[in-house]
This record gives sequence, structure tokens and C-alpha cells, in this order.
Amino acid sequence: MMPADPVPDRIDLRLLEILQDDFPLVSRPWDVIAGRLGITPEEVTVRLQKLQEARIVLGIAPVLESRHMGLHATTLVALRVPEDRIQDIAGIINAYPEVSHNYRRDHPYAIWFTVSAQTPEHLNRILADIRERTGIRNTDFLNLPTVRKLKIDLRFPFSPSDASEAG
Repeated sequence: MMPADPVPDRIDLRLLEILQDDFPLVSRPWDVIAGRLGITPEEVTVRLQKLQEARIVLGIAPVLESRHMGLHATTLVALRVPEDRIQDIAGIINAYPEVSHNYRRDHPYAIWFTVSAQTPEHLNRILADIRERTGIRNTDFLNLPTVRKLKIDLRFPFSPSDASEAG
């Protein structure tokens, strides 16, 4: 019998808020976070490990603004894919460093992914290569280029006051 997934406590929830909103950019961030939480740096790392094991935290990484990094062409792509080819095609897509997200959907267009490149021409070459390597027909390949970013940030409220305000 597998143990139940751990339920994050108040300190875990505050740790998650710090990780997504106010991660200290210093040489010893766990010390700073521990001070904010009133626990030891070792407890921070133990709690973080448990959150990772529970798959609540998948990783810690910066959120970068792609345009400021020279990536001026971005698109969302949806593919109509036979069920028996989803894993194979996802593997092909995931091999491209320009792909930042790749999702399986319960939808006729079963694979959705995002691609960013320096120029529209480079982006189009990547998409053409993916079409060629996967054998997906143009009619099963939906390209939805970014026209304007409407939301570039996502935060999950964890404290009770945040949750009540969201409702």
C-alpha cells in the first residue's frame, strides 16, 4: 500500500509562495528563506524535497521574458495525432530546445506545444522540420502564432486570505 500524498502545511504553503514570488537572488537563498519562515535552512531543503517527491514542486527555474532575450517569434501549435503515435511524436517535439511546453490533451488535437525562436523564418523552419519528421499532415497541424501577450505571469494563491479574495 502506497502512502497518501502529504498535505502541505502552513509552512509548506508559505515556502511555495516564496518560491514563486520572492525567491532571494543571493549566494545562500535557503538561509534567507529559512529566516523568513522561522525554520532552519536544513528544514527548508527537507520540506522542498518532500514537495518534489509529492510532485507539488516539479522544479525551480526563473521565468524569463523571451522577447528581452532576442526570441521575437512565438507560437502555440496543436496537432491532431493518432493515439498510438502520441508518445513517439511527443519525443520528437521534445527534442527541440526551442519548445518550452508540450501537453497531451483529451481533444481531437491531442498534442499542444509552444515554440520560440529569434525570427519568424527560424520558427517556420522548426515547424516545417517537425511536420516532416512526424509525418503530420498540414490539415492536422494548427499553428497559432502569438499576436500579443496578454498575461505573462501566473501565481497560485496559497494563504487563506488570498484564497478567499479570489472567490
